[in-house]
Amino acid sequence: MKLGFACLGIRVFSCHAACVLCIFIAAGTCSGQGADSRASASTSKATAIYKQGLADLQNRDLDSARAAFEKVVRLAPQSPEGHNSLGWVLLAQGELDSAIKQFESALKLKPDFVQARINFANALIRKGDLAGALRESKEATRLAPKDSETHRTLGRALDFSKDFDGAVAAFRRAIELEPERAELHDDLGTVFVQKSDAESAEAEFSEALRLEPDFAKAHFHLGVLQYQRQSLTEAAENLQAAVQLEPADPGAHYYLAQVLNAESKTTGAIDELQACVELNPNYPDAENSLGLLLQHSGDQEQAIAAFRQALKSQPDNPASLQSGDAQGAIAEFQAAIRLRPEDSSYLGNLGAAHLQIADFDSATANFQEALKLSPQDATLHYDLGLALKLKDKLPEAMAELRKAAELDPGQADARYTLGVTLWQQGDFAAAAEELRAATHTKPDYAEAYYTLGTVLKQKGDLTEAAKALREAIRLQPEFAGAHTTAIRKAPLGRAALERKSPSRRPTSKPRCLPRTPAGGCSMRATSTARFRSLARQSKRCQDTLRRITSSAWLYSKKATNKVQPKNSRPRLSSIRA
Repeated sequence: MKLGFACLGIRVFSCHAACVLCIFIAAGTCSGQGADSRASASTSKATAIYKQGLADLQNRDLDSARAAFEKVVRLAPQSPEGHNSLGWVLLAQGELDSAIKQFESALKLKPDFVQARINFANALIRKGDLAGALRESKEATRLAPKDSETHRTLGRALDFSKDFDGAVAAFRRAIELEPERAELHDDLGTVFVQKSDAESAEAEFSEALRLEPDFAKAHFHLGVLQYQRQSLTEAAENLQAAVQLEPADPGAHYYLAQVLNAESKTTGAIDELQACVELNPNYPDAENSLGLLLQHSGDQEQAIAAFRQALKSQPDNPASLQSGDAQGAIAEFQAAIRLRPEDSSYLGNLGAAHLQIADFDSATANFQEALKLSPQDATLHYDLGLALKLKDKLPEAMAELRKAAELDPGQADARYTLGVTLWQQGDFAAAAEELRAATHTKPDYAEAYYTLGTVLKQKGDLTEAAKALREAIRLQPEFAGAHTTAIRKAPLGRAALERKSPSRRPTSKPRCLPRTPAGGCSMRATSTARFRSLARQSKRCQDTLRRITSSAWLYSKKATNKVQPKNSRPRLSSIRA
């Protein structure tokens, strides 16, 4: 967690004049005229340096401010204000232990020093000592019950302690004391997000922006909230504002990239992710997303570099699936589940790994367990549908595929796989309807056009079949391998449908590439594979088209036989982390 400069600055700047007046009360105790004169000179020098340190803080020059306050505590070691100010700078620079020592010195000299109590509590929050933070923040509210900052600090300590109701009460009390303070509304909004009260959170973020239209963090928080509920236009506006107001915030660039990618603005998304990792090279989620987008755009070399950086930043990231080592990935995900059994992402990952080694029973169990935790996850329903299909449980598979399509109408692969399953059952009309829906959702889906053409041929609709096959060839003349899956909502590899057919063998190992979320917070990697000869794919499509358009074939063949679609391939699902 990184504290914002403005947030840290409140307690120093609000009372610096008073501090200067009383800072050196105990600067010296020497007797005699000469000693008094020397003490007075030392006090005057320290006071001047302290004022300069405050001016440096106002100019956001932490290094100069630190040097000034270090001189102050050497000249006036009995000044609580000097220790508190130095501790504040050390806290801003991330030196927690040193900051805590300075706050403790300040409070030893002046136990009722409210500002030092607040700063001490914030330092303890960052260190993870929540019991200590609660103790100090409660004491601060006792000492200054009408100071909004004491209640704000208590709210933060309660928030990090998972006492969300208590945090809401503390922030509301702070707002009662200072209703026009935008950051208090923003803080309260973040607690409502954790309580899954999106409506109240949005109201607080909006109020923060009404009070302070250029409040970058409120734009950021509201944009992320809107992205999570798929209000992409509004999310883009707020996240772009956050980037413009605070261009050094890597998180704002990251989430703006996610929105742009969801809007199919790949170039813009890549630009934002590159800005993000330039600001923070140790941002594995951003590196993962950047790698996927670069790979999807055909820049394999840069994609590999991004994935390597992600693994360097996060060595415990599940990398085994990236190299095709499904067994290694299974061990990694099982270990992760032991640490976080409530995380459906890891269960989904484990199911994908089991699916790669054709352990369909284990994959099915993993996806079912994940869905108990995340019943509205469209990709998990798709994954389960594919696993059930591979177990020849077609009615159950179709129910899951339909649920996936219902939850995420934009997931073309769910429609595609459902169409393939209906085709296998001989329901050509329903299969054609689903395949058309897939092509409508994803107009460049060459394989869906190819399969649609084959289904229509068998249905006897030869004119429409020819149109679909021509479109497949136009989109992908050489059928150059399986499509790489998208960063978000990427389902399980289309190659899996062919695994049961002995007439098809993989032409290369499947590749799995990591991705993120948002959310906050989880990652899933896409698995793609080539399972057919590219030349054979192209030849088959063109031969079928040639037969359809041949008048001799039209009058001598019956297009009513049920044919198992050996080369129809749903996509492999993404891997979550």
